[in-house]
Amino acid sequence: MIPYDKRSGKIWYNGELVDWSDVKVHVLSHGLHYASCVFEGERVYDGTIFKLEEHTERLFHSARRMGFEIPYSEEEINAASNKIIATQKVENGYVRPVAWRGSEMMAISAQQTKIHVAIATWEWGSYFDPKLKIEGIKLNISNWRRPAPNTIPWDTKASGLYMICTLSKHEAEKQGYTDSLMLDHEGNVAEATGANIFFKDKNGELHTPIPDSFLDGITRRTVIGIAKSKNIKVNERKIKPEELKNFVGCFLTGTAAEVTPVSCIADHQFKVCEMIIDLNKSYQDLVKKKKAA
Repeated sequence: MIPYDKRSGKIWYNGELVDWSDVKVHVLSHGLHYASCVFEGERVYDGTIFKLEEHTERLFHSARRMGFEIPYSEEEINAASNKIIATQKVENGYVRPVAWRGSEMMAISAQQTKIHVAIATWEWGSYFDPKLKIEGIKLNISNWRRPAPNTIPWDTKASGLYMICTLSKHEAEKQGYTDSLMLDHEGNVAEATGANIFFKDKNGELHTPIPDSFLDGITRRTVIGIAKSKNIKVNERKIKPEELKNFVGCFLTGTAAEVTPVSCIADHQFKVCEMIIDLNKSYQDLVKKKKAA
């Protein structure tokens, strides 16, 4: 894999197309030291960014929750996102808009810092090994928990929130798992390190945690819509870890994960059933603008 600072082409940076290698962030930027940084992750399918407007809306929401204003309009960011994928000729890939506080102040206070914005894109395939997308990935259960909602801006994609996700995923991979299931501050099932989670019960109904201390993913909402269109009942509720033994199927949803089946969580085994395969097919049809099955 080519390191991300060694790639070629252009990055949209503070309103201009800049050579990839010339996009620099100072080592004393507030965003680096104090995590005053927000971002989005978006997928490109056949040259089109899926749900671009929703992602941009969330980027601006995240910035406001972090106490700063992005110095562009949502329309300008949408246009810049489309411009950079055309410039880079990305047909099926990933887009990363990011906004952060600059280096004018180096302390907790950051009122006078400049807000920088960059948008990069690159060709990118499956987040997980394609074989695992068929067989199902394996999760452990993290020792780290999603913090209480009164301790963090939990409904944002802010960089600081992902510190424990990296710790959890590294520990999972060290133990031979692909990813990690994280619990919330009350000990309920929350999400994986970068994706929401769904379970199927013996009656063919879906169950998914209420996103009241973690991100309500755009893909999560999309898949709920697909499931309801198929007359599949979706129960959004608190789920205890002890309930895992009662479910027969499990899958993750996310911009990167798309719809990815789970074969086990620790000692709990799940089947990659027809419902999950069908939901994934319908999701792929939707993002690629084909007629949904």
